[in-house]
Amino acid sequence: MEIKDLRIFQSVAHLSSISKAANELNFVQSHVTARIKLLETELQTQLFHRHSRGTTLNSEGKKLLAYSEKILSMIDDMKKAFQDSDSPSGTLEIGTVETVIKLPIILSSYHRNYPNVDLSLITGVTEELIDQILKRKLDGAFVTGFSPHPDIEQIEVFQENLVLISNDERRSIDELKNKPLLVFNTGCSYRARLERWLSEEGIINGKIMEFGTLETILGSVISGLGISLVPKSTVRHLEMEGAIQCHPLPDKYSKISTVFIIRKDAYLTNTLNKFIETIDNFTTIAYPPLLTPYYKVAVNEI
Repeated sequence: MEIKDLRIFQSVAHLSSISKAANELNFVQSHVTARIKLLETELQTQLFHRHSRGTTLNSEGKKLLAYSEKILSMIDDMKKAFQDSDSPSGTLEIGTVETVIKLPIILSSYHRNYPNVDLSLITGVTEELIDQILKRKLDGAFVTGFSPHPDIEQIEVFQENLVLISNDERRSIDELKNKPLLVFNTGCSYRARLERWLSEEGIINGKIMEFGTLETILGSVISGLGISLVPKSTVRHLEMEGAIQCHPLPDKYSKISTVFIIRKDAYLTNTLNKFIETIDNFTTIAYPPLLTPYYKVAVNEI
């Protein structure tokens, strides 16, 4: 069994397609098919259900995927351990929720000090990012409302106050409770708190609109489409301009921590360690309230 066969198997498993895996790995399709068959012969079992739409892992394939991810992760960590140097370089893949208000200054400081690092930024909701950390698809991630996990280390970045926001019309909270909820996908901690608050208030709100970006949510709130729950630091400028109204909620719904998470068993490269040090440098610095929110700053401009 060769390591490259496990990488081929992992690609087919994740993409559920031999042709897509061949494109991703820059192999001809027949080569990928041959290596999968060789792997099945060696293990004396089929690994996939093959059908007209592609391939799906069977129970034996799922078992091998768990082992292969551990093996390949250890190999990658081994390479990093020998290639690591005092001058950070290579790639660093970071995930983040859309509302980390200090992210621009963290990224710009890191890029300025370590320009040889190829930094990739991936956005998502908290549950998705935790899953990607556990699957070793990200080096680290900024998440909110994180509950302790035995396989994850967390570093607190800052505390936030969440507020219910509506457009510029003067309305009470009771009047807003039945307005459509403008939220991120399921798995977002802000959405979960908003739904829990309404539930405990005895409101069953079936009007939910999901959006992919904070900018779209804010624009929709300003236009009067509905309400949302967001960190006050991300909308302070809009409140000062009179574009929105902010409504406070009880502490158990409004107080939330943003943390940076990594796998506990991950090899801490110098590249990642310097990123964590950069985070630490900004955890006690107040973010300028009128600075442009990070969702309006292109990553490649930082």
